[in-house]
Amino acid sequence: MKAFHLLLPALLVPLALAETVKDREGAVRADKARMEADKRWAYNDIESGFRQARLTGRPLLVVMRCVPCMSCMGLDTAVLMEGEQISPLLDQFVCVRVINANAIDLTRFQFDYDLSFSTLFFNGDGTVYGRYGSWSHQKNSADQTLAGYKQALEAVLAIHRGYPANKPALAGKQPGPVEYVNPVDMPKLAERYTRELNWDGKVVQSCVHCHMIGDAMRASYRDRKQPVPDEWVYPMPAPETLGLTLAADQAATVQAVTAGGLADQAGVKAGDEVVSFAGQPLVSTADFAWVLHRSGDSARHEMVVRRDGGEKKLILDLPSGWRKATDISGRVGTWSMRGMAAGGLNLVDLTDEERLQRGLGMDGMALWVKGLGMYGMHAAAKKAGFQKEDVLVEVAGMRQRMSESRLHGHLMQEHRQGEKVPVKVRRGDSTVELLLPMQ
Repeated sequence: MKAFHLLLPALLVPLALAETVKDREGAVRADKARMEADKRWAYNDIESGFRQARLTGRPLLVVMRCVPCMSCMGLDTAVLMEGEQISPLLDQFVCVRVINANAIDLTRFQFDYDLSFSTLFFNGDGTVYGRYGSWSHQKNSADQTLAGYKQALEAVLAIHRGYPANKPALAGKQPGPVEYVNPVDMPKLAERYTRELNWDGKVVQSCVHCHMIGDAMRASYRDRKQPVPDEWVYPMPAPETLGLTLAADQAATVQAVTAGGLADQAGVKAGDEVVSFAGQPLVSTADFAWVLHRSGDSARHEMVVRRDGGEKKLILDLPSGWRKATDISGRVGTWSMRGMAAGGLNLVDLTDEERLQRGLGMDGMALWVKGLGMYGMHAAAKKAGFQKEDVLVEVAGMRQRMSESRLHGHLMQEHRQGEKVPVKVRRGDSTVELLLPMQ
């Protein structure tokens, strides 16, 4: 689903971004042998899960897992071990484990495709109850903490008990319209993959990884010379985009609020338990991110928080362009954007101290070339004359201070494949003018 790096040379992901086990093929086959005999988990069979949910009246839990990926390995192991924390809760679900994205129904399965472990919760009739995904587990493969997952399971069961009377409150959780029903319908993926895994051959090489969905969507827009929509440049924005951090061990409890941020302006305080956001009951941080993902260029949302034993309604205003503050630098999907928009440049906005040391102002662009690619589309910047340690001070006439993430968004939306964008870089004491190819 995520870490096999086999889409196309242009979309390859370096191991540094998605470290995998040494024997990937063996890991996938061992997982299949173990899980097909497991009494709790239905293996790679979503439709049987929906049938069982309808027959039993239990909610459906679908885990999307990239088996060889080190990221989230601790969480995956903890969930499968079914410790005392969650085993009684899992007994109340129909549980399905899916290890590849080849044939998933994108009209149903919309979540954070850059994660190595995600969970979607459904009613048997297909209604989405919520989503779970953890960036703390993604970053720390040894993290086996189940507190947040347990909270999500409990929250989903509460929603299920209130269904269908609470169905109107779940409307915003439902998937949006999509251009392609299955990943293998996408041109870049249809060229190489089929709906089924090749268990008789090299199964790993036949697998569509979840991050490839975003990669292929962005490539389809670029190939058609169309701007890439915000939702594919800045998918599933983190709460930090609004200036708040949610505790990893809770469903949706505010751990910290950044002074002056959008959340602070709305009156959110550390310790607030977010009961609902945009009318939607939350089961995890991923649900919070889903509300942001489905928000437009500007929006106004009601947030209900539990504080000091009572509930308080807050209004969160998202101004035009709010999403461009999202930091996407740590996402696997950003690797393909570095090739498309930046020719393989890995850019870092210099700190104020670093700017002073280099004689650069605080408000202007100063994107330091931390590294640059050497192969395929990621070698385009190097071939165009860019060098490691260069500092970009002007791109396409823009000179204002910005992050790599914001620059990617601008180039993916305002400049088309085949263009060459003028760039000025500081190299030592000199200013060099170069042309950055858009791909």
